[in-house]
Amino acid sequence: MNDEPLNQTTEELLDQAVAALGGARRDGQHAMARAVSKALESERHLAVQAGTGTGKSLAYLVPAIRHAHNTGSSIIVSTATIALQRQLVERDLPRLVEALEPHMQRKPTFAIMKGRNNYACLNKVAQAGFEPDETLLEDEDISWTGKHVKRVFEWVDETETGDRDDLVPGVPDLAWRQVSVTSRECLGASRCPQGEDCFAELAKQKASQVDIVVTNHALLAIDAAAETNILPEHDVVIVDEAHELDARITSVATAEINARAIKMAANRAKSLGAEGKDIRLAELADDFAIFIDSYDSGRWVDMDEPSKNQLDGLATAIIECKTAVSHPSEGESTNDPEKFAERQNLTNHLSEMAETIHRILEVFDTDDAADQDDVVWVDDSSLAVAPLSVADMLRENLFGQNTVVLTSATLALGGRFDAMAAQWGMPKGTWDSMDAGTPFNPAKSGILYVASHLPAPGRDGIAEETLKEMKELIMAAGGRTLGLFSSRRAAEEAAEKLRMQVPFEIYVQGQDTTGALVEKFSKHENSCLFGTLTLWQGVDVPGPACSLVLIDRIPFPRPDQPLLQARTEAANAAGRKGFMEVSATHAALLMAQGAGRLLRSTSDRGVVAVLDNRLETKRYGGFLKNSMPQFWPTTNPDTVRGALKRLVAS
Repeated sequence: MNDEPLNQTTEELLDQAVAALGGARRDGQHAMARAVSKALESERHLAVQAGTGTGKSLAYLVPAIRHAHNTGSSIIVSTATIALQRQLVERDLPRLVEALEPHMQRKPTFAIMKGRNNYACLNKVAQAGFEPDETLLEDEDISWTGKHVKRVFEWVDETETGDRDDLVPGVPDLAWRQVSVTSRECLGASRCPQGEDCFAELAKQKASQVDIVVTNHALLAIDAAAETNILPEHDVVIVDEAHELDARITSVATAEINARAIKMAANRAKSLGAEGKDIRLAELADDFAIFIDSYDSGRWVDMDEPSKNQLDGLATAIIECKTAVSHPSEGESTNDPEKFAERQNLTNHLSEMAETIHRILEVFDTDDAADQDDVVWVDDSSLAVAPLSVADMLRENLFGQNTVVLTSATLALGGRFDAMAAQWGMPKGTWDSMDAGTPFNPAKSGILYVASHLPAPGRDGIAEETLKEMKELIMAAGGRTLGLFSSRRAAEEAAEKLRMQVPFEIYVQGQDTTGALVEKFSKHENSCLFGTLTLWQGVDVPGPACSLVLIDRIPFPRPDQPLLQARTEAANAAGRKGFMEVSATHAALLMAQGAGRLLRSTSDRGVVAVLDNRLETKRYGGFLKNSMPQFWPTTNPDTVRGALKRLVAS
């Protein structure tokens, strides 16, 4: 091993790694690695747009490992999806470590950290025996779930990690919840009878001793908001798939309350000697169900006094029930540790429920919706609350505490990084940005076709003219079409009608798992795949099998979505352009992601066809187009059909 490895520059290490992996130099990758290295040294935040084919994982991992070796600190790498987590931990990092080890004083190290509910809880397993917890299940679920739970118990005796992803084949969520706990439900290692052997604690201990800790946006959010450290001590965070950061953190900060959860808590309290408080809580759960059913789904901007009183009474009953079950009998922790653990678990759960109700009530302490920091809405049988914005929390707890590098293939919306920076709460003057580009040449490899002659999309299904356009494009492409639709109904309607008009197999999301459908689409070159949101972001099919990407309409969010509606109103009230800040930004992210499905290798060619004339006729169309790969643009249908036919012939 080299005695002075850290005298080598990031770029030298990158060259050595790429050579060992059998790759070739990529200018965009080098530019990004230089920028990341500079950001870590100067302690300035950095936003990097790195298109498909850039090799962004190596471009941030190499400088991260070098920085960790220089400083002796751990670096957090956060992703939005399990797929990228697995890619990093199972492929990219092992290969990179092997490539870099000969050039470094010691072998680089890494570990993965997930949320506590991803690990089996030994204490919960010990409590439950081989039977599922019936207080958490409906009658018809018990035997079905019990079979899966029994298999998990057998696996727990053998596994060294307790990691759900290591259980193959997997089990349904309902079964896994029987053997896992959330961070709020966890007793804590010091109080838990199984604390010394806890799988989650062992994973945390391992992660505290490595250079690179791979985690997810949800756990990053919990760590940022928690009073105690969840993740190992660190001063650098690299956020991959950063375009999803706002949505993932908002999801973590969203809470809800419903009658079923309240009733289940009452059932659990009964077995712990709730002194009749469980009976009162169960009655109020029934009242709450009637109360919520009397409201239509949608946002609440004010709350009348009777509703406030009802919620306040429910919170009081929950706290009284918590108080009744929170005092164990003398010696219970020693004589009956399982019962003691369940008591602590339920106490935490009841506290969380009461806090959710108080958080909802606090929203309506002010009569002016403009002063509300949280948004409340009814969603079917639940009452939900979420932050109006996560920017302040991220500004203080993420950007204020760490040097942060954020990267994705889609960050420069409308050609600028400002929209995403504002969404994240990046402090002005503290960050730099760069576009690392892509080894592809979108202007020479792809066409952006806007069908400006079609009628504007309506609410009454797909227009006949639009359906005819789809048919002609698919025929010209010889199948080979990925159809990205704004709704499941639209995808199914298009597939049903087009199957009678084109001689190609059309797969529709929902027929099978997304992975299986993508594999079929990839293997059967003349097939088509239609679907919604998952396909907009999750399909990687290089080669001729995906030569045409059809987008049925600009994917604006529904105007009645409570959270986005509130964010739009808040932006307007502050003198900003709410539609552009919220709806257009939301659509731009998806349009960029969807159009990015076309070119997945340097030899790919094809067309992105947008069947929504608003992309050409509305003022916001330029913002959306500037957010997408810069393909050669046209509105001429004959030109596009001719190009697709030539592509098939070649």
